[in-house]
Amino acid sequence: MTGPLFLKLGGSLITDKTGIEVVREDVLRRVASEIALAKENDPELALIVGHGSGSFGHVAAAKYDTRSGVSSEDDWRGFAEVSDAAARLNRLVVQALLEAGVSAITIQPSGSAVCDMGRIVSMAVEPVRQALEAGIVPVVYGDVAFDLGLGGTIISTEEILIFLAAELDPPWLLLAGETAGVLGPDKEPLSSITPSSLPEIAHYLGGSRGTDVTGGMAGKVQVMLNLISALPALQVRIFSGLQPGLLYSVLQNPATPAGTVLRHPG
Repeated sequence: MTGPLFLKLGGSLITDKTGIEVVREDVLRRVASEIALAKENDPELALIVGHGSGSFGHVAAAKYDTRSGVSSEDDWRGFAEVSDAAARLNRLVVQALLEAGVSAITIQPSGSAVCDMGRIVSMAVEPVRQALEAGIVPVVYGDVAFDLGLGGTIISTEEILIFLAAELDPPWLLLAGETAGVLGPDKEPLSSITPSSLPEIAHYLGGSRGTDVTGGMAGKVQVMLNLISALPALQVRIFSGLQPGLLYSVLQNPATPAGTVLRHPG
């Protein structure tokens, strides 16, 4: 049986990362409606949604450098503030999905994830499975986590989805952001990238617009290629969520030509 589709709504897509806690309400409503339409047209569509923290969690995280570790009283205060900020955006995302007609539920990563030196070593997967079996869309997000070595840290949405991918075997991980894909020298999206082709295009990859403590495009591509090396059947599509209708089309058929596909060369 094929696993669920994984969809990540980038923080840069649903918020203005150059501001502080600014939601792109029109974009959020539209992508929620496209998800709802995809589910309506294919009731069997199994989907896990993750979203970045954008101009919410990243600002507090940068202020306290939470990702590097937590030890002092001030650090723990920052840990709590980052958690609160990330959860505020999550409530807005889940609310938008519910209002669009999607039965969605928050799966809060910090409630079960345990890290060791910044790497997730355990996280509850069964609630995600149960949600999928019930026809509900589980929604995860970048969050804080307790860490055996660092005290506390931040886990990105990609890191959470990567952990879940090893357990749930998705055929596709769809990354909807504000760019049209991984841009090449002509500023057009590269059609595909494999682990072997990365050295040829690495110098084209830029950083991240606005405040982001979890890395920009270069880091994203490398992390995704590492994941594909571990799960060769998985394909990753990086595309724009700003183009109306494209998210719906990709959810209906992930092989729809759009943006950049990262895949195993085999």
